[in-house]
Parts: sequence; structure tokens; C-alpha cells
Amino acid sequence: MDSTLFDPAVPVIIQGITGRAGRTHAQLMQRYGTRVVGGVATSATASREPIAGIPVFASCREAVAATKARASLLMVPPLNVLPAVKDALAGGVELLVCITEGVPVHDALKLVRMVRDRGAVLIGPSTPGIAIPGRMKIGFLPDAALKPGPLGVMSKSGTLSYEVCYRLAQRGVGQSLWIGSGGDPVKGARFADLVPLFQSHAQTQALLVIGEIGGTEEEELAEALIRARFSKPVFALLAGTTAPEGVTMGHAGALIHGTRGTAASKIAALGKAGVRVHATMHDIVEDVARVLAPTAA
Repeated sequence: MDSTLFDPAVPVIIQGITGRAGRTHAQLMQRYGTRVVGGVATSATASREPIAGIPVFASCREAVAATKARASLLMVPPLNVLPAVKDALAGGVELLVCITEGVPVHDALKLVRMVRDRGAVLIGPSTPGIAIPGRMKIGFLPDAALKPGPLGVMSKSGTLSYEVCYRLAQRGVGQSLWIGSGGDPVKGARFADLVPLFQSHAQTQALLVIGEIGGTEEEELAEALIRARFSKPVFALLAGTTAPEGVTMGHAGALIHGTRGTAASKIAALGKAGVRVHATMHDIVEDVARVLAPTAA
């Protein structure tokens, strides 16, 4: 994974900028410091008038040719995600951040393969985005939870990570790089894929993982941490550990298969990798603050 894509100066375009949400978040991202260099219209009939000084193009190919953008935020409806990914890859976009929920599984399978074959990076679908606090954000991570600091964050849950990071920010502990990987069963970058990025990220002194029951992503993460001989402290909080068996709830990817995907299997795997796993939000906030607050001051 190319670490230069996660740079505060990376030029970004927004696919779907002419929609109501696209217009709003384009300006919020721009105000935060993100280099929003262009946008792609939601339809052939949408206006090409600039939005807050941001030029609007008919396709990613045009947008990238004119702006040299390397990243794109996809803010399009579920059935438009696959065509938008094709457009982005055809234009040469290297980092795709897809916030859309409800992408059809068959479409997700296709687009994940396309992105991988092209050598690009996909965050999401169903991600709140990524951020280098104080410098840039691609998506809608809340400003109140963002604070520059030494803690790397990777999370399936948007709202849970907002609350944990907000509480830590109040304790003086901010984030170096925040990546919301999303909770869909079929998605781009998974926790294990992000390990080399956080290992080499000089500003990251420790790593916070917000996971959940179901799926095998946390077990895969544990294996990746061991293989990489990850050298920084890792803290984890797993959502859904008290969920009743057999009840459908939460993310689409929260599926348990046999003995894999259970709270017990994840805790055991992460513990073997040296991760400090916590049962409650209060406990993880206290532990992270105890370790990092002196260096975050």
C-alpha cells in the first residue's frame, strides 16, 4: 500500500459533488484543509458550474487530467457505485474512499477485484472516511472527535470510534491517521492490509482498533501483527461481545462462522498477538490515556 496516498496534501476529487450531500461535504472538507481540486457531476444533466470554487467535470478522466488528483471520494447511490469505481480507475485514481452503504454484494465483489487488479487502494464501502487530524479528511468524520496526536486508528464502526476518539481527545490524546474501514462483508482494505501502513507511519506511536464480533477480520489482523512483528502498542475494543446468539443486528459483515468470528476467538487471537483487548469504552479510554497522555501533551 502506497503510504504517499495518505498524505495531507493529496489532491482529492468528489464523485457526486453536484448532489446535496456532495456539495455540503465538499465545502466542509475544503474548510478543514483538504485539497479538494475537483468534482464529478452526479449525472449527464447536472450543472457544471463550480461549487465553492471547485471545478466540476463530466468524468474522472477529465477531472484527473485537469487537476492531477490521486484520490476520490465516492458519494453516489448504491447502484451507481460500480460505474463510479470503473470511472475512477479509468481516470487513474489511486485511492478510492467509498462512503455509500448498501452496495449490492455482487457489485462489491466485482469492484474490489477491479481495484486490486489495478493496484489502487479502496477504503469502504460503508466507511465514514479517513483523516489526518488538523490537516485533511476525506469523508465525514466529525471534527469534534478529530485532534492531532500519536494514536493511529482503524475501525469498522463509525459511531463507536467517534465516541472513543472524542473521549480520548478530551484527555489530550489525538490521532495521527484515522481510517474507517467499514463494516461490510465485502470491502477494500481490511485491518490486516493496513498493518504495514501503520507500522511505517512515523507519526503513529500506538494503534487503536475498533472491531466487532462476526467475520474473521480481527483474527486476520492478529496474524498480520505477528507476521509484521508490529512494534507499537495496540489497543482493541470489540463491539457486540454481549449480543445474544442468533439475533441479526449491526453490520452486514458481523457474521459468525463456526468457532471463528466469536468474541472468544477474536480475544484469544488478539491476545496472542500482544494486543490489549478491552471490554468497555471506559476501560480502553483509560488505558490508552494512561499510556499516551504524557506524550500527547
